[in-house]
Amino acid sequence: MADSLLAVFPSPAPIDLARTLDLAGYRWKAVASGAEAAKSEPTDGWAGAVVMCDDDPESGWALCRSLRKRDVPVQRVLVMVNGTQLADLEMRDNLFDEFCLTPFHPRELEARLRHLFWTQLTGKHEMLVEYGGLVLNLETYQSSFGGQALDLTYMEYELLKFLAQNPGKVFSREILLSRVWGYEYFGGARTVDVHIRRLRAKLGEEHANLIQTVRSVGYRFGQSKWSV
Repeated sequence: MADSLLAVFPSPAPIDLARTLDLAGYRWKAVASGAEAAKSEPTDGWAGAVVMCDDDPESGWALCRSLRKRDVPVQRVLVMVNGTQLADLEMRDNLFDEFCLTPFHPRELEARLRHLFWTQLTGKHEMLVEYGGLVLNLETYQSSFGGQALDLTYMEYELLKFLAQNPGKVFSREILLSRVWGYEYFGGARTVDVHIRRLRAKLGEEHANLIQTVRSVGYRFGQSKWSV
């Protein structure tokens, strides 16, 4: 998805939706109508669309219809509806591929988007993160080091995955809280310290230094490209 663009409705996009898409790494552009979507379409076409139909269902479904009726229909359309609109899904099942209920939790929306783009992602990327003996399987949430399974909690896995996907980069506790736990999380920086300590313990004394403390800044996974 790094080089692809999603169409997002409405315009401007709600702040919670914008944040979720940004933190999940999606590139997107808000559009107000089917005509604007056609005018703003990138040269390689829309990779998909996220359409909120809860506040303005008429305009939202009209956009979905427009995207589907083009010469080359837009695939991978996710619609967002509230609980009272579930019956609408049955009558319009040809206009979307996935749905998410509002109000939404960021992690649920991320999971549904991953499912929606699963075929595209697996066609382009190996669903493994590997670094110095560490292997994270992004599909099964399994993890191992040196061939030995690691018994990680969900948040320990998420933190290790984020760090391992960005080796050599230093992140403050505040950045890790927002990127791993999310904007809706109100815990303090100590939460990060506790999870780092647990990860180091599970990696073992010999490999605990894979996660380095950068004094007065935060944490770094692996070696910086400037290390000698």
